[in-house]
Amino acid sequence: MCPDKACPVVLSFTQGPRVLLFRHPQAGVQLVKGTIEQGETPREAALRELAEESGIDTATISDDLGCWEAGHHDQVWSFHLCEVGEVLPEQWSHQTTDDHGHLFAFFWAPLDQLPYADCHPVFQRALDFLSATLKARGHRLQTQH
Repeated sequence: MCPDKACPVVLSFTQGPRVLLFRHPQAGVQLVKGTIEQGETPREAALRELAEESGIDTATISDDLGCWEAGHHDQVWSFHLCEVGEVLPEQWSHQTTDDHGHLFAFFWAPLDQLPYADCHPVFQRALDFLSATLKARGHRLQTQH
């Protein structure tokens, strides 16, 4: 399976396990995701997309979470768990320079209360894949004490 999209995943454990999502002004709630450019590895694309779409440019990849067939335009997404060496705010907005310069509103969603109703069906399925993969791989999904 050869991926054409990269999906960086950022988790927070400050108030239970939560995943970073954003509200697209025209397309609902989404994970950060973007096209893997020619000559770029999926890991490189994940970090670039995270910086472009969220403004987070200090992340590193801590785990490759595998590929997923999206069932949407023949896309194959490569998921990458990212670590950020700084405390991120509860919410923020980021003006993109790509994707027609949209303002994306970022927030943390509890993994046990994901906003499926606000997501396009492909992102609903992506969140299901992500949740199952994190659990199957034994990633710590408990609150840090």
